[in-house]
Amino acid sequence: MKSKQIDINDSNSIAKLVVKSMLDKKATDIKIIYVEKLTTLTDIFIVCTSDSDPQSKAITNHIKDNISDYGIKPIHIEGFQFLKWVLMDYINVTINIFNKEYREFYNVERLWGDAKIETVKESIQK
Repeated sequence: MKSKQIDINDSNSIAKLVVKSMLDKKATDIKIIYVEKLTTLTDIFIVCTSDSDPQSKAITNHIKDNISDYGIKPIHIEGFQFLKWVLMDYINVTINIFNKEYREFYNVERLWGDAKIETVKESIQK
Protein backbone atom coordinates (compact mmCIF):
# COMPACT_ATOMS: atom_id res chain seq x y z
CA MET A 1 0.00 0.00 0.00
CA LYS A 2 1.25 3.50 -0.81
CA SER A 3 2.18 5.76 2.07
CA LYS A 4 0.06 8.55 0.59
CA GLN A 5 -3.65 7.77 0.85
CA ILE A 6 -6.53 8.81 -1.34
CA ASP A 7 -9.84 9.50 0.37
CA ILE A 8 -12.43 7.08 -1.03
CA ASN A 9 -14.88 10.01 -1.06
CA ASP A 10 -12.58 12.22 -3.15
CA SER A 11 -13.98 11.42 -6.58
CA ASN A 12 -11.63 13.76 -8.44
CA SER A 13 -8.48 12.19 -6.98
CA ILE A 14 -9.72 8.71 -7.82
CA ALA A 15 -10.66 9.88 -11.33
CA LYS A 16 -7.15 11.26 -11.93
CA LEU A 17 -5.63 7.95 -10.89
CA VAL A 18 -8.05 6.03 -13.15
CA VAL A 19 -7.29 8.24 -16.16
CA LYS A 20 -3.54 7.89 -15.64
CA SER A 21 -3.96 4.11 -15.43
CA MET A 22 -6.00 4.10 -18.65
CA LEU A 23 -3.38 6.16 -20.45
CA ASP A 24 -0.61 3.89 -19.17
CA LYS A 25 -2.29 1.02 -21.04
CA LYS A 26 -3.01 3.07 -24.18
CA ALA A 27 -6.78 3.37 -23.78
CA THR A 28 -8.32 5.80 -26.26
CA ASP A 29 -11.31 8.14 -26.44
CA ILE A 30 -11.29 8.72 -22.67
CA LYS A 31 -14.15 10.83 -21.37
CA ILE A 32 -14.85 11.98 -17.83
CA ILE A 33 -18.58 12.52 -17.29
CA TYR A 34 -19.49 14.56 -14.20
CA VAL A 35 -22.95 13.37 -13.12
CA GLU A 36 -23.02 14.29 -9.41
CA LYS A 37 -25.75 16.90 -10.03
CA LEU A 38 -27.84 14.51 -12.13
CA THR A 39 -27.93 11.26 -10.17
CA THR A 40 -27.21 9.76 -6.78
CA LEU A 41 -25.71 6.62 -8.34
CA THR A 42 -22.20 8.01 -8.68
CA ASP A 43 -20.34 11.30 -9.02
CA ILE A 44 -18.19 10.55 -12.06
CA PHE A 45 -18.37 8.13 -14.97
CA ILE A 46 -15.12 7.50 -16.81
CA VAL A 47 -15.38 5.88 -20.22
CA CYS A 48 -12.63 4.60 -22.51
CA THR A 49 -12.15 2.41 -25.56
CA SER A 50 -9.78 -0.51 -25.97
CA ASP A 51 -8.60 -2.05 -29.23
CA SER A 52 -8.73 -5.68 -28.10
CA ASP A 53 -9.83 -8.06 -25.36
CA PRO A 54 -6.26 -8.39 -24.01
CA GLN A 55 -6.03 -4.59 -23.82
CA SER A 56 -9.37 -4.42 -21.96
CA LYS A 57 -8.04 -6.96 -19.49
CA ALA A 58 -4.78 -5.02 -19.08
CA ILE A 59 -6.60 -1.71 -18.54
CA THR A 60 -8.94 -3.28 -15.97
CA ASN A 61 -6.15 -4.97 -14.05
CA HIS A 62 -3.95 -1.85 -14.11
CA ILE A 63 -6.73 0.35 -12.74
CA LYS A 64 -7.58 -2.20 -10.06
CA ASP A 65 -3.92 -2.62 -9.05
CA ASN A 66 -3.14 1.11 -8.98
CA ILE A 67 -6.20 2.02 -6.94
CA SER A 68 -5.78 -0.92 -4.55
CA ASP A 69 -2.25 0.40 -3.86
CA TYR A 70 -4.07 3.20 -2.03
CA GLY A 71 -6.29 0.82 -0.08
CA ILE A 72 -9.36 1.29 -2.27
CA LYS A 73 -11.13 -1.73 -3.72
CA PRO A 74 -14.03 -1.87 -6.18
CA ILE A 75 -17.39 -2.89 -4.80
CA HIS A 76 -18.09 -4.68 -8.07
CA ILE A 77 -16.50 -5.52 -11.42
CA GLU A 78 -18.79 -6.75 -14.17
CA GLY A 79 -18.02 -7.97 -17.70
CA PHE A 80 -14.46 -9.13 -17.01
CA GLN A 81 -15.27 -12.62 -18.29
CA PHE A 82 -16.12 -11.40 -21.82
CA LEU A 83 -14.16 -8.10 -21.95
CA LYS A 84 -16.44 -6.34 -24.45
CA TRP A 85 -17.68 -3.94 -21.78
CA VAL A 86 -16.11 -3.96 -18.34
CA LEU A 87 -17.76 -1.95 -15.59
CA MET A 88 -15.81 -1.17 -12.42
CA ASP A 89 -17.79 0.33 -9.53
CA TYR A 90 -15.87 2.38 -6.97
CA ILE A 91 -19.08 3.93 -5.56
CA ASN A 92 -18.34 7.60 -6.36
CA VAL A 93 -16.47 6.76 -9.57
CA THR A 94 -17.82 4.29 -12.12
CA ILE A 95 -15.51 3.10 -14.89
CA ASN A 96 -16.60 1.74 -18.27
CA ILE A 97 -14.06 0.06 -20.55
CA PHE A 98 -15.57 -0.70 -23.96
CA ASN A 99 -14.33 -2.31 -27.13
CA LYS A 100 -15.00 -0.13 -30.19
CA GLU A 101 -18.20 -1.91 -31.26
CA TYR A 102 -19.83 -1.74 -27.82
CA ARG A 103 -18.71 1.87 -27.32
CA GLU A 104 -20.43 2.94 -30.52
CA PHE A 105 -23.55 0.89 -29.83
CA TYR A 106 -24.15 2.01 -26.23
CA ASN A 107 -22.97 5.62 -26.69
CA VAL A 108 -22.91 6.29 -22.95
CA GLU A 109 -22.13 9.97 -23.44
CA ARG A 110 -25.50 10.44 -25.13
CA LEU A 111 -27.25 9.12 -22.02
CA TRP A 112 -25.65 11.87 -19.95
CA GLY A 113 -26.12 14.71 -22.42
CA ASP A 114 -26.86 17.22 -19.63
CA ALA A 115 -23.63 16.41 -17.80
CA LYS A 116 -20.30 18.18 -18.06
CA ILE A 117 -18.12 15.92 -20.23
CA GLU A 118 -14.36 16.30 -20.37
CA THR A 119 -12.35 14.69 -23.16
CA VAL A 120 -8.92 13.51 -22.05
CA LYS A 121 -6.09 14.20 -24.45
CA GLU A 122 -3.84 11.17 -24.87
CA SER A 123 -0.86 13.53 -24.90
CA ILE A 124 -1.28 14.42 -21.20
CA GLN A 125 -0.11 10.97 -20.21
CA LYS A 126 2.98 12.14 -18.33
